[in-house]
Amino acid sequence: MTGSDGPHREPGSDFRPAGPASERAREEEERAVEQALALVGGSDRTGGAGGAGGRPSRSQDPRGHQDSQDSQSHQDARDEDPNAGPSSDPHARRSTDSHPYDGRDNDPRDGRTTTTTTAATATAPEPVGEQPPLPDRASPGDPAKSRPTLPPPSWNRARAIASRAGRGGPPATIRLPLDRALGHVLAEALGALTDLPSFDTSAMDGWAVAGPGPWAFEAGAGLLAGRGPAAVLPDGTAVRIATGARVPPDTTAVIRSEHAHVDEARGLLHARRSVVTGQDIRPRGQECRSGEQLVPAGTVVTPAVLGLAAAAGYDALPVVPRPRVDVLVLGDELLNAGLPHDGLIRDALGPMLGPWLRALGAEASDPRPLGDDAGALRSALTSSDADLIVTTGGTAAGPLDHVHPVLEALGAELLVDGVAVRPGHPMLLARLPPDGPYLVGLPGNPLAAVSGLLTLAEPLLAGIAGRPAQDPYRALVHAEVHGHPHDTRLVPVVHRPGRKGGRDHVAPLRYNGPAMLRGIAAADGLAVVPPGGVRSGTEVEILDLPWAPATPWTEGCFT
Repeated sequence: MTGSDGPHREPGSDFRPAGPASERAREEEERAVEQALALVGGSDRTGGAGGAGGRPSRSQDPRGHQDSQDSQSHQDARDEDPNAGPSSDPHARRSTDSHPYDGRDNDPRDGRTTTTTTAATATAPEPVGEQPPLPDRASPGDPAKSRPTLPPPSWNRARAIASRAGRGGPPATIRLPLDRALGHVLAEALGALTDLPSFDTSAMDGWAVAGPGPWAFEAGAGLLAGRGPAAVLPDGTAVRIATGARVPPDTTAVIRSEHAHVDEARGLLHARRSVVTGQDIRPRGQECRSGEQLVPAGTVVTPAVLGLAAAAGYDALPVVPRPRVDVLVLGDELLNAGLPHDGLIRDALGPMLGPWLRALGAEASDPRPLGDDAGALRSALTSSDADLIVTTGGTAAGPLDHVHPVLEALGAELLVDGVAVRPGHPMLLARLPPDGPYLVGLPGNPLAAVSGLLTLAEPLLAGIAGRPAQDPYRALVHAEVHGHPHDTRLVPVVHRPGRKGGRDHVAPLRYNGPAMLRGIAAADGLAVVPPGGVRSGTEVEILDLPWAPATPWTEGCFT
């Protein structure tokens, strides 16, 4: 799009006007049009082909060719085919291998992004305070600000950026009663409020004895749990005692009932086995002393942690509140019910993301469908009070992909704009100003969205919640796994036990294309496949799915 009816000319293009006079006339006409647009505030453009700040449209390349579904389909096919070579599309983002870091301050590995600046943009910056309009379906050709030209970060680097962003400030702290603290993360170390146990107790039902035997005893109920302190036990005597009851002072040991012989006629107790001083007595402070740290900050409150906290005297726990997440589903082609028809498809991400985010320790809202509406997206972003906003689709550069233009219009900080990973490379991480919620933009293809969820959302949420991010571990892979020529590849895998004494291993699953969920539905992890792939019998990093340790998944017919 230009400021006149003439063709758009980018600096360095092969376009040449008919002559100098014609060029000057065209430039003056374009400059007049741009000045008029600036006066009415109807555009974010401050220059055309011959004016200041000329930028190509997001849906139009510098040569005037419109982006099409064919180009997106070509990229999707490259995602699905790990053996595909470098893209022939001259506008596809190149790999990190083809763009070595040149040492400037805008290193993409720091999570910062930059826009290309020409001499024209340097001389005519955009007016301060003006908000550019958002493109909508009525005007898909409206140009947007330039996209970053530096290569995307690696998969590991992107996860590190997301983790660091989540830990950018001290976590909030709330106190929750024990019955509501399950699943939260401790904001502070849990210290013992008392000795555990707080007095000497019997570990068994039996007899408390003092001194050497045999021991005289008196008939009666004996010592029961929950009663006050008993009198001193004289040498040569015994008394019945229940598990958990306080041991009388000067007790030598507790003899279990099954190890004792009672002579009722003579009133004597005999031991069937040798007696060791202190046996079957839990001494005061055996588990911990008052003030001793029981579990560190950052520990997830499990049922066992709740039990320990209760034993140590806690009624409530200091925890980090669960991160709140809003889920925005973009796309006019999505159905919420029924069979796909007439070019419409079912929304697979809306039903999946809420439970997945909750498995990551977040409180997720019900998915909110917005369609392909830039205004609705902007309104939803500016009105959210969540810690994180997750969007689905709209992260590429098509005429209806509004995520980038809306973020630019709002002045959001792009921390990650694309990741060198397949599937899911168009994912992004941003923060809305000022100190607003984070936004993770997921690609619209289902498996690509899962890739973005585990690459950016999981470490970000772990940072916000104060819990450690998952560290991939290595496992033997039982098949050759093809890789992308330049990018990391995430492949669904399932764990299998070794046969005949062999090592446990993982096997890659079929149906691992960017638009497929059949493979990930049977998986318990993702293999992090480096560029070039891995051979059978070698080790590969594994990223567990959040429910994998507790669920007996099997590969079934998916391999």
